Amino acid sequence: MEELICGKYRMQIPAAQFSLSTDTMALADFARVKHSARVCDLGCGSGALGVLLLARDETLSITGVEIQKDAARCAMENAAQNNLSGLSVLHGDLREYRTLLPANGFDAVLSNPPYYPVESGAIADDAPLAIAKSELCCTVSDLCACAAWCLRFGGSFFLVHKPERLTDLLVTLRENRLEPKRLQFVRHHPGANVSLVLIEARLGAKPGLTLANDLLFYTDSGEKTADYKRLYHEEI
Repeated sequence: MEELICGKYRMQIPAAQFSLSTDTMALADFARVKHSARVCDLGCGSGALGVLLLARDETLSITGVEIQKDAARCAMENAAQNNLSGLSVLHGDLREYRTLLPANGFDAVLSNPPYYPVESGAIADDAPLAIAKSELCCTVSDLCACAAWCLRFGGSFFLVHKPERLTDLLVTLRENRLEPKRLQFVRHHPGANVSLVLIEARLGAKPGLTLANDLLFYTDSGEKTADYKRLYHEEI
């Protein structure tokens, strides 16, 4: 399957993997990554998040980590076919972060991780999909430990997750010296239930959490919002 990103980047996505999702688009929009930053994308899939970030700033140096061989290979091919020298991919298990990634080697870490605990029972029959959706190979604890290892002091960890996991996330982040600093809720329209949460945590920071305005896709009358048009690169 092929998708077009930002009108110019062609992405090949394996049939067993997710297509470009709202989660990824929202996370790319939420992340405040400085010019020329060293960035790590944990669980990069086919590389869509890295491509979105490079479309905004080609000076970034992005390292993707992906445990699934087919997805990692696809991410490498996507970087090559779009001439994105700033995107490299490691095929490996982030739980082995001490040998896989450099300590304090990144200015920012991003992740759109598996959402569902194994005990939830929401495990897909298809193995690649199950790994992508459920915490079979990556729990919240695994993710936060890895991010804390590879971030420089003061660096930011940006992630997207489900609202029902928010307490787990905030507690585990703080246990790993990742202080939650900014939180944003994603809703379909005003008054709708929260569908996603976006979190920025900073390694070694002092307490103090800012709640950003909701990210909204549609108005009450069903019209696309400025948020939607910005995320999907439509004219505002």
